Amino acid sequence: MRNTRRTTLRSAAVVAGAATVLALPAGSALADSPAVPEPQPSADAFVRPSVEPAPSVRAYVTTVKLADGTVAKVYRIGGSHFEADVFAGSTKLDTLVSKGGAASYGQNNGLHAVLQPNGTVTSWMDGAPQPQPQPQPKKEIRKESSVRITMPDERIAKLVDGPNGKRVEISTPKGRALATIDLRRPSVHHDGWTYKLVQDGKRVKFVVIDGKGGGNSRVYDFTGRLIEKCTVDPAGSGTPRLVASGGGMAVAGAAGPGFAVLSGRG
Repeated sequence: MRNTRRTTLRSAAVVAGAATVLALPAGSALADSPAVPEPQPSADAFVRPSVEPAPSVRAYVTTVKLADGTVAKVYRIGGSHFEADVFAGSTKLDTLVSKGGAASYGQNNGLHAVLQPNGTVTSWMDGAPQPQPQPQPKKEIRKESSVRITMPDERIAKLVDGPNGKRVEISTPKGRALATIDLRRPSVHHDGWTYKLVQDGKRVKFVVIDGKGGGNSRVYDFTGRLIEKCTVDPAGSGTPRLVASGGGMAVAGAAGPGFAVLSGRG
């Protein structure tokens, strides 16, 4: 087999087989041990060991079935060093070595095999197209977004949505921090006002309640849009009256489950 050094496999009996191409991204592996039999050839991807093996120690990764029926046993030597022993039955044909980001290539009796720098192995037969290595999926990183609103008490609420969930940072108009609430600490009281986060199904709402003004409240979504208002009966009966804002009328729990409308009495 060939390596950006190219070598040729030693002559050996090779089982003739269909020109099947197996491109194996790295897969789950068991440590190579004389007391425990190695797993059968598998098309599963391997996961690189979480503990970096010591230098020059061959850590078994997986066994890959090649296009002609031979197999390659893949070992990891270090962070960017992989080796693949190629066998026809019990006879070892050769070893492919990938180091320093360079792939290792080899061929034998019409078989072509490549050990990629990430430890994956691809193979194909003469006349078949060469498979392309599968790109490693990129982990999506969720970014944090925020919006600022001025509340009825003229304080500022910064509604933040990010990888760690939703939170609201409350401050004075001049920027002095007053409090932060999230779903673990969902409410805070300050100077007669109540600020609260409420889980309503999959949606989280931010509720501002004017305790000094009789319990009038406003409800915002995390785009900063005012979606509901609840005012107390101006006649002083203490009966709450909901006023829709961009979302139709709502029931008495306008802020969602667990939201109690404060009475205007006393």
